Amino acid sequence: MPRAASPHKHDVVIVGGGHNALAAAAYLGRAGLSVVVLERLDHVGGAAVSERPWAGVDARLSRYSYLVSLLPRQIIDELGLRVDLRRRRYSSYTPDPANPSRGILVDTADAAATARSFARTTDDPNEATRFARFYERLGPAARALFPTTTEPLMRRSAVRRQLADDELWADLAERPLGGMMRSSLETDIARGIALTDGLIGTFSSGDDPSLRQNRCFLYHVIGGGTGDWDVPVGGMGRVTAELERAAREAGAELRTDAEVTAVAPDGEVTLAGGATLNGRLVLSGVGPAVLARLLASAGADGPDGQAPEGAQVKVNMLLRRLPRVRDDRIAPEAAFAGTLHVNETMTQLDAAFATASAGGIPDPLPAEIYCHSLTDPSILSAELRMAGAQTLTLFGLQVPHRLIAGTDRDAARAALLAAATRTLDSVLAEPIADCVYEAADGSPCIETRTTLDLEDSLGMMGGDIFHGALSWPWADDDEPLDTAAARWGVGTLHPRILLCGSGARRGGAVSGLGGHNAAMAAIESLRG
Repeated sequence: MPRAASPHKHDVVIVGGGHNALAAAAYLGRAGLSVVVLERLDHVGGAAVSERPWAGVDARLSRYSYLVSLLPRQIIDELGLRVDLRRRRYSSYTPDPANPSRGILVDTADAAATARSFARTTDDPNEATRFARFYERLGPAARALFPTTTEPLMRRSAVRRQLADDELWADLAERPLGGMMRSSLETDIARGIALTDGLIGTFSSGDDPSLRQNRCFLYHVIGGGTGDWDVPVGGMGRVTAELERAAREAGAELRTDAEVTAVAPDGEVTLAGGATLNGRLVLSGVGPAVLARLLASAGADGPDGQAPEGAQVKVNMLLRRLPRVRDDRIAPEAAFAGTLHVNETMTQLDAAFATASAGGIPDPLPAEIYCHSLTDPSILSAELRMAGAQTLTLFGLQVPHRLIAGTDRDAARAALLAAATRTLDSVLAEPIADCVYEAADGSPCIETRTTLDLEDSLGMMGGDIFHGALSWPWADDDEPLDTAAARWGVGTLHPRILLCGSGARRGGAVSGLGGHNAAMAAIESLRG
C-alpha cells in the first residue's frame, strides 16, 4: 500500500556533511532556501579535515585529502571563503630507482637547474625540453576545460571544437594515456612522473583500454586552468571550516550525529531511531553506492554501476627532522618540498598494476611523498617548529581494495606499512624509522590509513576517494540534457534526489564542484 505523501518541512535535505555538502548548503541558503545537512559523525567535513592523530602531540594533519587544485576561485569568491592556498616552488623530486644517488628535481623557479637535473639523471640532454613541452601542450586543455566545470555540461563535440587540437583530443579522450607518454617522452623515469597523475586513487595502467587513467589524468592537469596543486594554509580543515562558516551564515542547519538509514524518492529521509525529515529535494553527499543502499532501505531502486574500489594506502608521519636522501646534491628541504616520486617509473607503475591484479602487494610499492609543514608550518605547534619537526605523508599507488577486503585489518595495515617503509627507505640515506617523532608514551607518530579504514571511518565504500569511477567532464552528444539535474551532471533515477558529492559528474578531490553544481540544479528546479 503506498505511503501517504508527507508535508515538506525543508526545501532541501542534504545527506552527508562533507565539503561538497557544505558548499551546496551555503549556495542554497544564500538563495533563500531552507536547508538541513545531516552528518553521521560528530563533525562535518568528511575527508577534508585536519586532525591530531597522536594524543598529546600538537600536530594538525590533513589526515585524508591534503592538496587543492580543483577548487575554483569562483567558489572561493562567491562564498567569501578566507582560505590561503600556497604554491610550492619545487614541483617534484624523483630519484632514479636504479641509482638513487641521482634524481630529477623540477624547480619552477629555475628552468636551467631543472634541465641540468634531467640531464644528469637521464643521460639525455633533451629530455627536460620534451618534459616541458609535454605540459605546455596540455595548457590549452586546462584553460578550455576548467572554466566549464562550474557551468552546465557541454557536449563532447563542443568541447572537442573548443580545444581545437584533434591530436591532443585523441591522446586525452580516445587513446590510452600510455601512448602519449611514449610519444612525448623518451625516458622511463620521465614517463612515470607524468603517468602518476593518471593513477592517484585509480587502479589502472598506462595502456588500460577503459581509459580510466585518462579521466583521472585529465582532472589532475586542468585544476585552476594550470594544473598546479597547492597547499591549504592551516591544513584541509581550514577549507572545511570556511565552508561550514559560509553555510551557517547563509542560514543552513547543520546536524551532526545524525545517521541517515533510508532515503525515499518522494523526499522523505529516515534517521536512526526512526525520526523522519522531508524535503522538496534531497541532495546526496554520500557516494552513489551508499545512496543505493539508502534507497533500497526505502524500497526504491538506486544508481547502478560497478562497485567502487579505492586503490591507495596513506601513511601519515610526524618526524623529528627530515631524513637525508641518497642524492647528496639535493637538500631534504628541496626533495620533500614538492612531490617526491619513489619507484614510479612507467615500467614500475605498470608492473605494480600487474602484481596487484594477480593478488599481490606491489614490491616495490610506487609512492608519492609530501611534506605539508615545509610550505605551511602553522599546522605544528611553536614547540614542534622550534624542535625542527616536520610532517610527512606517503600516498601509495596500485593498492586496490580487493587486496585487503575480507582480510585481518591489523595484518593488512602492517603489511602495507612495511611495503611503504621499504619503498621510502630505498631512496633515503638513513632509515625513516630513525627520524620518526615519538609521543610522550614512547609510541611512534605514524599511522596507516587503508581503504578499509576509509570505508569504516568515512563510509566510503571500497575506500574509493572518488566515490566510484570518474566520468568525463562533459556530456555525450546523444545524452539527454532535458532537466536541470542532467544539465548540471547531478541527476539520479529519481527526479527529487540529486548527487552533490564526489560521485557527481565532475566530482572527486576537494573542489566544491559537486556541491556548487547540485545547488545550481536545485535552485533552477525549485524556482521552475
